[in-house]
Amino acid sequence: MAESKAVLAASAAINRGHSFAEELRRHLQAVQAAKQQDLAKLTATSPSTAEQEPVMQQLGDELEQLGYWLTARFTELVRLLEISAELNKALILEDILARIYTFFKDVIPYDRIGCALIEDDGEHVTAYWAKFTYENTPQITPGYSAPLAGSSLQTIIDTGKPRIINDLEAYLAEHPESESTRKIVAEGIRSSLTCPLIADGRPVGFLFFSSTEAYTYDGLHQDVFLYLANQVAHLIEKSRLYQQIMDLNKRLVAANQQLQDKSARDALTGIYNRGAIMEFMQQQLGQSSRGSLAILMLDIDFFKKVNDTYGHLAGDLVLRTVANTIAQCIRPNDRIGRYGGEEFVAVLTDITEAQAAHIAERIRSKVAALEIHADEQLIKVTISSGGVWLAPITNMQLSAALDTADKRLYAAKRAGRDQVCFS
Repeated sequence: MAESKAVLAASAAINRGHSFAEELRRHLQAVQAAKQQDLAKLTATSPSTAEQEPVMQQLGDELEQLGYWLTARFTELVRLLEISAELNKALILEDILARIYTFFKDVIPYDRIGCALIEDDGEHVTAYWAKFTYENTPQITPGYSAPLAGSSLQTIIDTGKPRIINDLEAYLAEHPESESTRKIVAEGIRSSLTCPLIADGRPVGFLFFSSTEAYTYDGLHQDVFLYLANQVAHLIEKSRLYQQIMDLNKRLVAANQQLQDKSARDALTGIYNRGAIMEFMQQQLGQSSRGSLAILMLDIDFFKKVNDTYGHLAGDLVLRTVANTIAQCIRPNDRIGRYGGEEFVAVLTDITEAQAAHIAERIRSKVAALEIHADEQLIKVTISSGGVWLAPITNMQLSAALDTADKRLYAAKRAGRDQVCFS
């Protein structure tokens, strides 16, 4: 809704500008007609051609200069309306400033444009953005900050008018304490036009137009740049609000993702819980163009004895340690989940049967080598696993695949535990 109002306001401003442009065009035509009428009257009433000529020449020159001035202002106004329309297309501040750099060339000469924003505390001005045509090393870069109170920029805010300095070297000689002037002169700038950015009566920052030539801005019509600065100030406020909305949305998306991820994790071990690992397996099996897939069922041998001997806190430590060990043995695209109690499920994607059996054996050997210390006691555990490998063309339901892997797990246990059974 706010964006719609902004667009409507911008459209209304452009329409008012076009109305003024038409009025200016009619005025220009009237002035040209008046010129012809006055010349005709002078010709009819003057006593002699010799006496008429100087007067007519002077009047003609004055009217011609007025015509040139009005024509220039009309062209200028039309260009300002075009620039306003372009700026209103942008939402992000960097995009607005980039458009300023591109479209202002026809209105004002510059080798560098910079933008500084007033901090929320209202006490400091911080360089936000700059773009330039020369190759000199920039001396004022984004993040450079200076106090606002007592500075020449404060005077610009107080008056609400642009400031032109056409000889920055002379200005620096008169104000040697100005660090920003010293930096900009060292960068190669010799004249500047500084426009205050004021939105709804509140100062928000400054636009700096700078040239490597002295006296570039002598005789410019400052009202033009006040108009532009007013447009830019409101767009900056709009872009700031839009950026805040975008940042808030990103934080909400991130928070939602964290919440989803947390809800998919087993609270004790940190790996996927039963629901999440089942959903992942179902997704993999349901893909029409899936690759090969292996499912491993893994169970800690004699885990009840661990709880009975060392206590449930030690049992929890064993579960976390074993889960972390399994996670370290699988690849980044694979998944590990807690299926229930001391039982785990590993899902291995795009893998050959031999590779899957190798990973299962690696998990077994790594777990068997663990030395878990709980209350100054050493706990040793082993793990048994059963696996099923599914070729890309194999069409098997999830329940059937889990049943096959579970039967092979129990075959490994019957074979003496601390075993891997893949067939």
